[in-house]
Amino acid sequence: MAAQTSTALRVLAHPLRSRLLAHLRVHGDATASDLASALGTNSGATSYHLRQLAEVGLIEDTLNGTGRRRLWRATPDQSRPDELDPVLDDDDASAADWLALDYLAHFSDQAHAWLKAKGDWPPEWQSSGLEDHLVQVTGEQLTAMRAEIDEVLQRYRRVGQGNPAAKRVVVYTCPLPLDSPPRQK
Repeated sequence: MAAQTSTALRVLAHPLRSRLLAHLRVHGDATASDLASALGTNSGATSYHLRQLAEVGLIEDTLNGTGRRRLWRATPDQSRPDELDPVLDDDDASAADWLALDYLAHFSDQAHAWLKAKGDWPPEWQSSGLEDHLVQVTGEQLTAMRAEIDEVLQRYRRVGQGNPAAKRVVVYTCPLPLDSPPRQK
């Protein structure tokens, strides 16, 4: 598993690849041409990077495309590569840090887009947005809290499916310690 994690981290530590995976997760199945258009790149480069993501199992061909127009999707219920193995070598740790920074930039882009567009939404939707909650926990309690939040998100993942009033919502979680780190013994 560690070798697979390392390879996936290194494959994902590329701006276009991380955006391709994010787009497939959020918007669903797409061809290289669709993705190139959405992300402002060319379909040749997009196809190459899609194949790289597929080689490490982060995406897959749906086998529903026609001819050379392969239809790609994010593999279901995958763990994030940076969460699979807590012990990383220096290269993998650098790749994981880059991914975290890229994720933060993506969140910032999404938050800016929401703030610009929220006035176009009905009032009941405008209450969704940015907020923070201060908690005081141990490391073990933080792990338990994240597991509980994940359980809630899993419960709501498809609850609105089939309801025309339901809209897709992305929920970002980012527990950030505020205090100084504990001293190393």
